[in-house]
Amino acid sequence: MAGGTGLMTTFTDWDIIRNLLLAGRWTVLLSLVAFTGGALVTLPLLLLRLTGGRQVKRLIRGYIELFQGTPLLMQLFLAFFGVALFGVDVSAWTAASVALTLYTSAFLLDIWFGSIRALPKGQTLYRVVAPQALRIAIAPTVGFAVQVIKGTALASIIGFVELTKAGTMLTNVTYQPFKVFALVALGYFILCYPLSRYSRYLENKFNASHHH
Repeated sequence: MAGGTGLMTTFTDWDIIRNLLLAGRWTVLLSLVAFTGGALVTLPLLLLRLTGGRQVKRLIRGYIELFQGTPLLMQLFLAFFGVALFGVDVSAWTAASVALTLYTSAFLLDIWFGSIRALPKGQTLYRVVAPQALRIAIAPTVGFAVQVIKGTALASIIGFVELTKAGTMLTNVTYQPFKVFALVALGYFILCYPLSRYSRYLENKFNASHHH
């Protein structure tokens, strides 16, 4: 605070932007953790789904339906309060990371499994299928990254200070909700728009190469 004068009233636009940028780092970091974690959880499950018996496949199907069929908000609450039941002192950061990782993996499992299923049968797996499946999967995977970034906003509900939570806190001290949340929205747009454009570009590129 500048020279301790008139405490919160001296919040300039630059203060608001600076605080949102600092919180934006956490949005980006949480998204990266969720996405990387989600990918790491997905790989073994994907292999099980491709090679496992009927029971294994049913379990994995249930896992996917559980996380796709319930609100992410509720998953965050359960991760936050559920882990605490076991006497583990859980930070909002840990709970958000775990919940978003599981949420991400459930969707990636579907996207990647679908991409492998889309290929003609009887091709030798690793040499041919993997690169081709990767090409099919990359556009929807990048597209889903946008959902993950937007999903991190819900972590604000368990007190994790990312972009949305910072917006709420700044509104409480500046009394300028429109200005603050317009900037928050702009922040998400700057993060998400390039990804969704890139996803569309990849889709078109893939479709073009697919038809020749």
